[in-house]
Parts: sequence; C-alpha cells; structure tokens
Amino acid sequence: MPDSAPISGPHQGQPVKTTGRAPEKASAAVILVHGRGGSAEDMLGLSQQFGVPALAYLAPQARGHTWYPQSFLAPIERNEPGLSSGLQAIDDVVNTLGAQGIAPENIVIGGFSQGACLALEYVARHARRYGGAFAFSGGLIGPDGTPRDAIGPLDGTPVFLGCSDIDGHIPLRRVEESAEVLAEHGARVDKRIYPRMGHTINEDELEAVRQMLQSLPVSSV
Repeated sequence: MPDSAPISGPHQGQPVKTTGRAPEKASAAVILVHGRGGSAEDMLGLSQQFGVPALAYLAPQARGHTWYPQSFLAPIERNEPGLSSGLQAIDDVVNTLGAQGIAPENIVIGGFSQGACLALEYVARHARRYGGAFAFSGGLIGPDGTPRDAIGPLDGTPVFLGCSDIDGHIPLRRVEESAEVLAEHGARVDKRIYPRMGHTINEDELEAVRQMLQSLPVSSV
C-alpha cells in the first residue's frame, strides 16, 4: 500500500530528466531508474533503444549516483535513509504524472541493476494496476526471509524480469523469488534467464520492454 505521508531524504530535490513527449501532451509515461554509479542521462539514452518516441520518459537522479549504500540483500535498515528516499523519488514522479492526467495504469516503471531493484520494490509497496514494470538485472529488496505478505493486488500488471544466471550482483534465487511473489499478487510475469550473460542488458530484453511499451496508449496530439 502507498505510504501515508511523503518523506524527505537525500534524493528529494534532485533533478528529474525527461525526453520524448512532454508529460502534459502524453497519454502514457515511462519512469526509468538508473543503477549504482549511473545517471538519469544514462537511462534516457536507453529509452532511445525502445523506439516508442510518443511516450513521456522521466528519469529521477539519485544524489551521489547511488540510491542506497549497501547490497539490495542487506537488512533494510542498513540501506536507510537512501532506500525510503529513493522510493519517495519514484512516488513523486508518479504523483506529478497523475496531476498531469497520466494514471498509474498508463505508467511503466523500470530500471537497471540497483534501479531495477528500486523499481520493483516501489511497485510491490505501492501495489495497483500499472502499465507495466521491468527489471534489467534486479529483484525485490531485503535479506532472505523478508516478509512479502503485505503486498496488495497488482491486478494483471505486466512485469518483465531479465537477468543472467551468473550475475555477480543479483543472485538467481532472488530473481526467481521475485517473479513468484509478484505473480502470486496478480502480476503477469515474464521472467527470462540468460545463460552466462553477465551484468548487462541484451537485445532480447530491450525487445520485451519495447513490446510492453507499444501496448500503452499513444496520444495523437
């Protein structure tokens, strides 16, 4: 469920970069979350590979290029206040889009690596019908055994999970667990594991998200 009140942390007040159609003229939007050491500009560059220019693309920037300090598998409290602040940064963009007439069911949220983890965690904690979610090399956040029973219904949200089977940052078991948890809460999950790929993004993953984005409504304005 959405948090009851917004928080203020290290990532509040950071810029949100944009490309594509202006949100006030778009029918749908994509929120792109960068990885550790990455940037909003990196993610906007990635958006060019999707080939769906009629959407609004928005990429929040983390202070210091890192959303939270430790591994996504560390105890939750060790990644605060960055984790909660990063989740709030995504929520701020979702709320801004809502004020501009773009509802969550027309918003796709995704990212790479640390940003993929943050995107999935946001969708899980703010469960509802989204236009979609995707994680390039990512999984739900928290140590093994983290309770997931408070996740609400995702109402058929399409979710794409792509990862290598030997990723040095993202254990395969966490990708599989994340796919199972999200499916149990009503997401339509497409999980693809790539043998010996490493920590990167391949063309098959881009095509999967490209198809997801092509299903979003496109304004003729």
